[in-house]
Amino acid sequence: MKKYTAISLFAGVGGIDLGFEQTGKVKTVWANEFDKNAAITFKANHDINLHVDDIHNVVKTELPNVDIVLSGFPCQAFSVAGYRKGFEDERGDLFFETLKVINATTPQVIFLENVKNLVSHDNGNTFNVILEALKQNGYYVKYNVLNGKTHGNIPQTRERIYIVGFKNEQSYKRFEFPETVDLTTKLSDVIDFDKKVDDIYYYTKKKQNFYQQLEDTITSQETIYQWRRKYVRENKSGVCPTLTANMGTGGHNVPLIKSKYGIRKLTPRECFTMQGFPEDFVLPEIANGQLYKLAGNSVVVPVIKRIADKIINALETI
Repeated sequence: MKKYTAISLFAGVGGIDLGFEQTGKVKTVWANEFDKNAAITFKANHDINLHVDDIHNVVKTELPNVDIVLSGFPCQAFSVAGYRKGFEDERGDLFFETLKVINATTPQVIFLENVKNLVSHDNGNTFNVILEALKQNGYYVKYNVLNGKTHGNIPQTRERIYIVGFKNEQSYKRFEFPETVDLTTKLSDVIDFDKKVDDIYYYTKKKQNFYQQLEDTITSQETIYQWRRKYVRENKSGVCPTLTANMGTGGHNVPLIKSKYGIRKLTPRECFTMQGFPEDFVLPEIANGQLYKLAGNSVVVPVIKRIADKIINALETI
């Protein structure tokens, strides 16, 4: 059985790598991540050569040729005028760093993941430049916005844009993004409402001066709530709102539940499970605030795996 090799950029904790490796046909051979806590978590879960450094410092010509380049690059502003100066623009934009890696490693496939708002960023200029750059470098490109709850059977509203490019036009024509699936995973499959967790996760009258508002509003175990600085927001769709990187900073936007033992926030482990990470995924002993950030910055693994399956099928179908 053919194994495809991959390079992973802005790898985070390795959620994209995990989704591709779950196909049984892809192995990441080199990865890059700048954040030290993400790197610690990545290394605890992956036997992969991880280069911990700013991507600008990576010598692209020394990277191995691979079949696939994976990149969850952050969305940054850049001008169309600046882009027209050429691909070697040195203003530090992270997409162009991804592009340099693509040009150096000549993959058959590129897989990019980003926030949904990338499409409308700078009135669409950013997205158009990205698509045009990939096409000029020889890739046939498809993209789509997929939601974790409709495409990953995960009870979380999480919309992300996925961009897939192929060198081979026939593979490109064969590739289709996965269809929607029924959401059969319930909140109670991810969260144990009857389990006693560490006291630090519970909200109390002594610790929170807004506790009475929480108690008055958080009444159901069928939904997830959020404290939004001045009021409680109920997520009435019966799924978790989008997990964010700032969940661990000051309590804003942290998902809250009514458990058997009181009102509490989701634990870091529950947040990773809400992203579709397996239970044996190792969470290292770093600050909880950092774990929340890492979970919020990561991906819905089952969505990645379903797209990866479609990519492999497009490559292998004759």
